[in-house]
Amino acid sequence: MRKLQDAVTSRGLTIFAHVDHRAGAVEAGMTLRPTDLLIFGSPKGGTPLMQAAQTSGIDLPLKVLVWQDAEGRTWLSYNDPAWLLGRHGRPAAAEPAVRAMTGALEAIAGAAASEASPQ
Repeated sequence: MRKLQDAVTSRGLTIFAHVDHRAGAVEAGMTLRPTDLLIFGSPKGGTPLMQAAQTSGIDLPLKVLVWQDAEGRTWLSYNDPAWLLGRHGRPAAAEPAVRAMTGALEAIAGAAASEASPQ
């Protein structure tokens, strides 16, 4: 999670929330493997998509789930921005924003998943 947060902020994006689902489960008297959701973005990046398809605001800001499987491996999951575009009618005007979001998410995920520690 720390590497993900660093990858997000190093690109000038804002972290809006960090949801620790495991902590919520513990508060409810249940167990859950580590499962954290990071919600982040930039009005400069998301607004063009919402201008083209205002309903896309339900899917923005961007989100990445960091979770641990039963074998103890850590995974990153996120919705592909192209899927989001399709979900909201594929407006052509949103395609440049979606390409930018896709590139950003791929770079962020790559940095967070790398073996090297952040500098």
